[in-house]
Amino acid sequence: MDAEHRLREKLRKIEGLFAGAATPGEKAAAGAAAERIRRQFAETGEREKAEEFKFSIPDPWSRQLFTALCRRYGLRPFRYTRMHRQTVMVRAPASVVNRVLWPEFQELSNALSAHLLDIADRIIREEVYATTDEAEEIAEPALLR
Repeated sequence: MDAEHRLREKLRKIEGLFAGAATPGEKAAAGAAAERIRRQFAETGEREKAEEFKFSIPDPWSRQLFTALCRRYGLRPFRYTRMHRQTVMVRAPASVVNRVLWPEFQELSNALSAHLLDIADRIIREEVYATTDEAEEIAEPALLR
């Protein structure tokens, strides 16, 4: 199994976890998990008033992931005129944002970040230079008086 396939499996499992999947088959069914979460959002929306949430996500691919996740669950990400590009607004019940949307985004983002870091590290080692360690830390020079 290649790295991309393992990542896709991990992302499906994360979604299944947040959808409340009970059986291994449910955990593997990403489409069914997304549908369960959309139903949870709709049911919660009938009981709770939607609030406006402001997220600041500076990394472009993380912001893309967040907006895609919102849309997947029937939420409409937006930003007001003159807001920074890194700002994403969402109207949703607080319990949905706090228990599902934001924690799931963080888990997915962590998995993707780790995967992208591995890819970048390998390519840099193979194509640029074999060592990708951080810069060496040295003592500061003495101040002149």
